Amino acid sequence: MRVLPSMLIAAACAGLPMAAWAQPKPPPLDAAPAPGGPGGKPLPGAGQQPTALPTTKPPPLPPGANPFGGPGGGGRRPVSSGTGFVVAPGRLLTNWHVAEGCTELRARTARGVEVPATLTARDTERDLALLTTRGEVGPPLTFRQGPEVRRGEGVVTYGFPFAGMLSAGATLTTGDVSALSGLRDNQRHFQISAPVQAGNSGGPLLDMSGRVIGVVVSKLNAQRIAQVTGDLPQNVNFAVKGREALDFLRRHGVEPATGAAARPGLTPADVGEVAEPSTVLLRCLR
Repeated sequence: MRVLPSMLIAAACAGLPMAAWAQPKPPPLDAAPAPGGPGGKPLPGAGQQPTALPTTKPPPLPPGANPFGGPGGGGRRPVSSGTGFVVAPGRLLTNWHVAEGCTELRARTARGVEVPATLTARDTERDLALLTTRGEVGPPLTFRQGPEVRRGEGVVTYGFPFAGMLSAGATLTTGDVSALSGLRDNQRHFQISAPVQAGNSGGPLLDMSGRVIGVVVSKLNAQRIAQVTGDLPQNVNFAVKGREALDFLRRHGVEPATGAAARPGLTPADVGEVAEPSTVLLRCLR
């Protein structure tokens, strides 16, 4: 049986679902996000149109699931949450669908300090966004420069799934690089087996030496595939490749730290300690 592509995907999205934690309905693969950033102002990269992005609009937080415990300026309320990480002093990288449509963005650091963040640049095709923060948010993570990522390499994700429902702190998961391309053979993505959930979007994907090799972006919608095929897929998730993130950052004047992967010798706990001071919980307010 042919599986319809529009039924395959669900974002590892920026927000939490409503009551009953039902997965949101994804748009067709060829759907383009609304033009412009918050307030409708055009941003760098705004002319690019996605062709097959496995992302959805962030669903709202359920009542009472406020990971920060209060409104923002001007009476704005948090409507969704996601993950970001430090790529340069005062600069954060996340997914565009985490920041899309937000009137205000806030970042909570590993020390529990909350700082404002502003959208500086976006790439809708890659689903990446660059944020600028007021104040120091942590040390930049180092991107892997080489060797090339291989199938079967161990990976670690670090982020904030289901903020306000699960742990108030970050969550670490482990897995492997399952394939060197994503949905529909998308060469900008890795397929990974590390579990990701709503709220992991924008978080770092790290190798076993603590180098960034990708940005968590999406997952297959297992429930919908099961409805069509009768089979439940297991841990089929996707990350934007590190080289794509590096190209995006450099195009917008950010030169992240890079380095060759050391011989894998760190444990997942060690990699988590690398990621922890540099990974932030993001909240979107409207």
